[in-house]
Amino acid sequence: MEKKSNIVKNIFVSEEEKTLDWPEVQKAFEKTLGTKIFSSWLKDISLVKEYNDYLILSVPTRFIRDWIVSRYLDKILEQIKTFKKSLNRVEFKISDESRVSNDNLKINTINPITEIKDSILNYNRLNPNLSFKNFIEGKSNEIALSSSKKVCEQTSRYNPLFIYGAVGLGKTHLLNAIGLELQSKNNVMFISAERFMYHFIKSIKKNDMVNFKDFFRKSSVFIIDDIQFIRGKEGLQEEFFHTFNSLIEKSSQIIISADRPPMKLDRVQERIKSRLSGGLIVDIDTPDQELKVKILKRKLEETQNQFKENCNISDEVLQFVANESKTNIRELIGVLNRLITFSRIHKKTLTISDCKNILKDVFNQTKIITVDKIQNTVSNFFNISLTDMLSQRRSRPLARPRQIAMFLAKKMTTRSLPEIGRRFANRDHTTVIHAVKTITRLTEKDDEMKKNINQIKSTLLEE
Repeated sequence: MEKKSNIVKNIFVSEEEKTLDWPEVQKAFEKTLGTKIFSSWLKDISLVKEYNDYLILSVPTRFIRDWIVSRYLDKILEQIKTFKKSLNRVEFKISDESRVSNDNLKINTINPITEIKDSILNYNRLNPNLSFKNFIEGKSNEIALSSSKKVCEQTSRYNPLFIYGAVGLGKTHLLNAIGLELQSKNNVMFISAERFMYHFIKSIKKNDMVNFKDFFRKSSVFIIDDIQFIRGKEGLQEEFFHTFNSLIEKSSQIIISADRPPMKLDRVQERIKSRLSGGLIVDIDTPDQELKVKILKRKLEETQNQFKENCNISDEVLQFVANESKTNIRELIGVLNRLITFSRIHKKTLTISDCKNILKDVFNQTKIITVDKIQNTVSNFFNISLTDMLSQRRSRPLARPRQIAMFLAKKMTTRSLPEIGRRFANRDHTTVIHAVKTITRLTEKDDEMKKNINQIKSTLLEE
């Protein structure tokens, strides 16, 4: 009897530990991430099941789940661990799918190499919803899609396969699809460059580089997303270089994505750029009108099937949205979700006029401002080199322009504080917060500062 009791304790949360107070965790989410983000994405998260070291959470839709996983998962896990340190993993279920047996709630251990044994990285990055089956082909991505399928048919045919393109055009989708296709017969490692860096630093701190090397070099298929994040990080580049060579020597397939081609990766070692260029390089271009309409129709159909109700969005409206949208696919889908929500709430068929009114703030944004563009504009405005502005020097002639650039990056882009910090020679997000507060205060008191800020903004919007 005592043995049986111990088994139960090992499977479920031990009696010595308090059950997680989910309403209190929700309050912490709202305090940490802000009311706006909480209300939009996290409010409807429910606790399904708590085990010794992980949670099963439910969310209303697949879209919300994917959005949370891609943007807030690390912060959610960090917050949960403040309540109970033993919890080092979360899994999300769709509300309709949460009423399943305990057998279906078990962690997938078929392909353990895709999981990194770390409190923040300990979950499978392969998303079953991002497959070749639901990747929509068009002229802008047909070569990249074809090359990805060829790699799945015959690994090492193109090695490495390097896919590049702007944000939100489908690079991660293709990499994920390759991983799903190959994982049944291969040891697949799928990780972002940012997470590779995190694990690298963690291993150095723990003096555990041997296990780090073994872990990443044992894969037969190595997929790394957003390789541009290794820019300017010499130690990380050194380790990536040797990992790359080790995998190539054992004929492992390598697939890489970035926002630009290899030779345009600044602050990356020439030998790395040379190796990245040694396979097949393909790009994904901005989608044309035809592809955008196909994507909108597919997503509309998926939404209708999911909610079991008709969404009153006509083909005419979809054509209008596709024509007016000048951004990436991810934001295009966001626009569609906005229209669907409006149509469902007001129970009306949308007209072109309705769309113009609903999306006026989206379609009026004709200029795409990037952090790189802000940095170059600010350095030119103050007649200093970009290298000096991004350096660690703290003299006033360099520190103030640097703070202005951080301030504008926060105000004029959608980048997060940590990401902005990384773009400024890997500075901490608290430095960005300080810069924003400083420049905000100065613009309220100093007319000259306010004038400079407005001039830089005008330059950015005119270019």
